[in-house]
Amino acid sequence: MKGKTNFFTLLMMVVLIGLLTACSNDSSNTNEDGEWTGKITIWDGPRWAQEGDDSGEDGEGNKYFWLEEKIEEFEAEHEGVEIELVQVPWAELPDKLGVNIAGQSWPDIAPVDISGSAVSIEHIEQGVIESVDEFFTEEELADFYDNALEAYTHEDKLYGVPNSITVHSMLLNLDLFEEAGVTPPENGEWTWEEFVDAAEQLTFDRDGDGETDVYGFSTYILEGYYEAWPFFYINGGQPLSDDLSEFTFDDPEAIEAIQQLADLKLEKEVAPVSMGGADVGGTFQAWANEEQRTVAMQPWATWAITAAQTSYPTNFMVANYPTGSTGEPVTLGGVGGWTMFHQEDEGKKAVVAEFIKHISSTDEQYRMSKEYGVFPALISAAEMDPYADNPEMARALEMSEQVVMLPRHTEWKKIDEVIQRELQLVFNGEKTAAEAMEAAKPEVESLLE
Repeated sequence: MKGKTNFFTLLMMVVLIGLLTACSNDSSNTNEDGEWTGKITIWDGPRWAQEGDDSGEDGEGNKYFWLEEKIEEFEAEHEGVEIELVQVPWAELPDKLGVNIAGQSWPDIAPVDISGSAVSIEHIEQGVIESVDEFFTEEELADFYDNALEAYTHEDKLYGVPNSITVHSMLLNLDLFEEAGVTPPENGEWTWEEFVDAAEQLTFDRDGDGETDVYGFSTYILEGYYEAWPFFYINGGQPLSDDLSEFTFDDPEAIEAIQQLADLKLEKEVAPVSMGGADVGGTFQAWANEEQRTVAMQPWATWAITAAQTSYPTNFMVANYPTGSTGEPVTLGGVGGWTMFHQEDEGKKAVVAEFIKHISSTDEQYRMSKEYGVFPALISAAEMDPYADNPEMARALEMSEQVVMLPRHTEWKKIDEVIQRELQLVFNGEKTAAEAMEAAKPEVESLLE
């Protein structure tokens, strides 16, 4: 009997130790207020540096300081919560996310690049992005612009938090216009023919050595980026049919528009040989960097307006994309924001959502509008009038009425890769627009099916 007593005593001690250990583990995941504690990982791309900050190898300053400040604030208010920031260049973000999703090692929070259009339906359908409806009241949702919410909505559920809106516009270096004796378009409105005429006059040999020093126009072609694409819409073309069932960039209207833009380099020679490549930074530097200024006109999302007013002071104006046979100006827009990736722990999920709201508040969207060159996704932030003293941004805001959105197809990322690959071949002179879109069509239609 004594042996049995000792056995049961030992057994009870083991069970008790297990219970105490379990309780200890549970308590280590909550703070004194019962809130979840632990590490949250957020990815982000470079945004803007503080005025006067010339730190770093490139002298452009720390472009992650804003998010670092918000992380520090949040950690101070939430004992036991640690937020790790992973810095990812924007151009590398899609591939890095793809690799990490395949390896099931995604971050807790990742940004939606404003140069795109909306949250990835592919990621939603893979089950790796969380719906955030439960964390917003109807009143909070009513403060968002409808088109911003639409870009983050799939099958009536909200997947992510919009925090900024952008449009693509033409930026014209007025010093180069003056040097070449070219008159800028009145009110920033012009036809394709007027645009081409300006590009030809803005292409010139500055020092008389027989080599072109300044070109009228340039842009780049890269999957996930759409600065060049409004040019492809000016005659009424679009990549997919309205019901997303057919590839339509092979229509005559689109083919003509694609080819005539490529021919600015290939035939008219009013664009540098680098035009149509994937060098985003180099393209911008050629327009904005005071030591270069070798291109007079380039299309950019509205972040570039702020960059040209701060980091790269430039005498410039904002203009529409030129009009084509439709007679109506057109541009593309994007909605930047944050997505939450799949969470197993409901407590952690709530804290992750709270942090996303912390960096997407009215005040933060107002600040981002002022500093980063975007428009707020919240009506309350726009009502604070962040552009009262910024005529260039106010002009870009007017263009929001011209915005068309990219197709919301579940396979858009793969479709985009196919189209952009073929577009690069067109701008390299390896294929005509007709040949390239003919090659793209069966691949795209296979994805559509």
